[in-house]
Formats: sequence, C-alpha cells, structure tokens
Amino acid sequence: MLPATTERVSSNTSDAINRRLRRETEDRVAYFARHPDEIDARLDELDGEWDIERTLEANASVLGFAGVALGAGVDRRWLALPALVTGFLFQHAVQGWCPPVPVMRRLGIRTASEIGEERYALKALRGDFTDIPSQHGSSLLERTRKVLAAVRG
Repeated sequence: MLPATTERVSSNTSDAINRRLRRETEDRVAYFARHPDEIDARLDELDGEWDIERTLEANASVLGFAGVALGAGVDRRWLALPALVTGFLFQHAVQGWCPPVPVMRRLGIRTASEIGEERYALKALRGDFTDIPSQHGSSLLERTRKVLAAVRG
C-alpha cells in the first residue's frame, strides 16, 4: 500500500531527523509566542520557504536539462543523467523517497505539511481563529467564510 501523500516523506525519513525538525519548529513557535510582534514577518518567510517537493523538482529539472544539453553537445552518454533523474522522480512520487531526500532532510528542508503546521500554529498565536463564530447563532455560510479567511490569512 502506498503511504499517504502528507506522510510519505516523513515516513521515509529517520526518526532522529523527524524529531529534530519537529523540535526546531516547536522552538520557533515558542520564540514567536514570546515575540508576537514578529509573527507577521515569520509568516512572510514561510510563504517563501521551499518545501521538499519544490526543491526536488528544481534539482531534477536542472540535472535533466544539463544531461540533455551535455548529451547533445558533448557525449551521448550524458543522456543517462536525465533518465536516472526521471526514474528518481517517479520513485519519489510513488514512495516518497529517492536518493536526494535523506540529504535534503538533513539540511532541514521540510514538507509542505511541516511548513503548514508552523504557519497555523503562528496564526493561532496571532489570534486569527478567535473570530470564528460558534456553530450556534451563525449561518453555515458565515462560519465557512470566517474559517477560510482565517486559514488564508
């Protein structure tokens, strides 16, 4: 059975690295709990943080393009590089693992879910979810719009 999309990278990452990444996130959230005036800037930083999928895609496209260019201009054997890279991309799509993933995780590159977890913790600290009306006394449409506005921030 294939792992869930949101869990496939972390399930293929060592427990020690997963713990380190979680601890770093907890430390950052604790810092911003003490410095709420800096939350907006951190949320802006999170919007620009590349997750592991984007990093892998950029890495693979650079290596693939380089292999094609070198294969066309230098030596046909370079065409093995894009073949290898696309195989790794497929492996990652199916399993959530490929050879660059452990290195990227050690470098601290997080999944979109891990980045989102920090984002929502900071939004909760900032109070974005306090204006959501209770189920009683508000229309479903009003509640839905408030929830989506809080999530979108």
